[in-house]
Amino acid sequence: MNTDITRIEPGPRMSQAVIHRGIVWLAGQVGNPGDGVQAQTVTCLAEVDRLLALAGTDKTRILSAQVWLADAGTVAEMNAAWEQWAAPGHTPARATGESRLVAPEYLVEVIVTAALP
Repeated sequence: MNTDITRIEPGPRMSQAVIHRGIVWLAGQVGNPGDGVQAQTVTCLAEVDRLLALAGTDKTRILSAQVWLADAGTVAEMNAAWEQWAAPGHTPARATGESRLVAPEYLVEVIVTAALP
């Protein structure tokens, strides 16, 4: 197995994804400021799909997900988008919590770890 580290879309502070030994770690994905929780979640999950594709995998191989909400009272809105997106029979282990995000216009952040095929 290749033990090299591959970085996808590296920047000065972070990479959007890092691959090592068959595992893909994604940076936290946020939605568009000004959108509501459900719309921001849709945007986050589309970015998850895009980055996983760049890494050579997909959402059916997500091992775990962390979802951070600026307000835990919006979990139903986030779940509505999540449940439309999640692959039946392939849902990951998931934790959802409330946290003040980096900027007040961000209402949700999604972080995933996935396996390569």
